Amino acid sequence: MLTGTQVAFIGGDARQLEVIQRLTELDASVTLIGFDNLKQAFNGATHAELTEDAFADLDAVLLPVVGTDDEGKVEGVFTSKELRLTDACFARLPKHAKVYAGIAKPYLRNLCQKHGIALIELLERDDVAIYNSIPTAEGALLLAIQNTDITIHGSTTLVIGFGRTGMTMARTLLGLGAKVLVGVRKEDHYARAYEMGFQPFHTSRLQQYVGDADIVFNTVPTPILTARVIAAMPPRAVIIDLASKPGGTDFRFAERRGVKALLAPGLPGIVAPKTAGRIIATVVSQLIMEDTAKRGKEA
Repeated sequence: MLTGTQVAFIGGDARQLEVIQRLTELDASVTLIGFDNLKQAFNGATHAELTEDAFADLDAVLLPVVGTDDEGKVEGVFTSKELRLTDACFARLPKHAKVYAGIAKPYLRNLCQKHGIALIELLERDDVAIYNSIPTAEGALLLAIQNTDITIHGSTTLVIGFGRTGMTMARTLLGLGAKVLVGVRKEDHYARAYEMGFQPFHTSRLQQYVGDADIVFNTVPTPILTARVIAAMPPRAVIIDLASKPGGTDFRFAERRGVKALLAPGLPGIVAPKTAGRIIATVVSQLIMEDTAKRGKEA
């Protein structure tokens, strides 16, 4: 249980609601900042404004998956007010407090480092990323079905990148009867892709493999689907870029070439916010409970 643990949620979307529910069930003292338009009520949760005093006794700060922007602004779909984390806010945080976000931009990293506050980037964890790859793959399939006039079964698909998302994407496509080519950089990924029944190739030779592609799923967050590569693709091909913004695709050239290209980061929160929220809730609640137990022993 988290009785006596002080947690503040600042902004967020529907995924945060699952985390709030889990922590209130564990008897944490939850403060909601940036949820003034939320119609759902949570037993044990109170609402507050974003002030320096709100940070004074916190054990944990939970931010949206994107954390903050480059100026410290926090996105909140349940408020019309501006939410911005400042140096003065973090100066009030106890040194044992931890800040949780999906990913962190330099502004948030620098703020935590300056004040000696631990920052937990949840999407950097293997468990969270692997769990998230499931709704990501389902959402990518939805986009592929909506934006093509062929079935996934029998189609020629390329998956670029064989990490946590790429592996789930490739396995899902193979299960639906697609011909799956997988672009990899590492030799061990090449061997694993071959063992799993895919047709692997090195991404350095990507231009040679896109000529027959019906759908290309990219998970690499650096420029890889360049103008030269897209020029070798058939106009019927559809690119679904799952990498974080700005993706790995030359979208300007794709439009000029007549190749449909979609940037689709953050699919879990769009297509399955409840599932995505439960993934975060499970991991965050466990981490906070471990910290609470550790502080209890030290006391």
